[in-house]
Amino acid sequence: MRRVGLIDQAAARFREEVVSGRWPVGERIPTEPALVAEFGIGRNTVREALQSLVHAGLLRREQGRGTFVISRSELTGTLERQLAGGSRRHYLELRLALDSTAASLAAASRSDDDVTALRDLRDRREATWPTGDLDARAAADLDLHRAIVVATHNPLYVTLYSSMLDVFAIHMRDDETDDEAAAHRRHHELVEAIAEKDSDRAAAAVASIFAPFMRRAAAERGVAAEG
Repeated sequence: MRRVGLIDQAAARFREEVVSGRWPVGERIPTEPALVAEFGIGRNTVREALQSLVHAGLLRREQGRGTFVISRSELTGTLERQLAGGSRRHYLELRLALDSTAASLAAASRSDDDVTALRDLRDRREATWPTGDLDARAAADLDLHRAIVVATHNPLYVTLYSSMLDVFAIHMRDDETDDEAAAHRRHHELVEAIAEKDSDRAAAAVASIFAPFMRRAAAERGVAAEG
């Protein structure tokens, strides 16, 4: 029992390093000897505690390279596995539902600081488009939409949405629109509707943002069915 307790305590301390961001996603964590020295616990305890985080989906061991952080939330790994098998239409329907509800709630709950942050992130999003960098575009877009969720002031919503961001980022590469100016206008309308505490208009703005992608997914599904 004492041995299990030590492993659990070590795992909790290592989990805090991940969740806090002190061990960033994508980075290699310290070696086992370094962790033994830093935390003052035995090497076998360190190894078993790290393995528990591997099983939880927070860490990944790579032969010859070390152990890397792959997620800050155990929920992320579970959601990624569940969402990986969905079609593009399923992904878009999920995003539409989550983002529409978030926009409506944010309009009712946002603070003045939230509005300032949203306007700044909206402008940053638009500024990434001329670069042509798809990863930068996806990151800027998701930063804005996550900030809208934060403006709901619902911590459960923030946790759930944040856990899906890696999956959303993958699909964002396909979310290119033929009318970039219209897309920017729709995001401007979304933020201003939230600023004006108009929940219905905020939700409608989200629907208008996703409408072109939903139509394209429906057309692609029709072509696939014909084939």
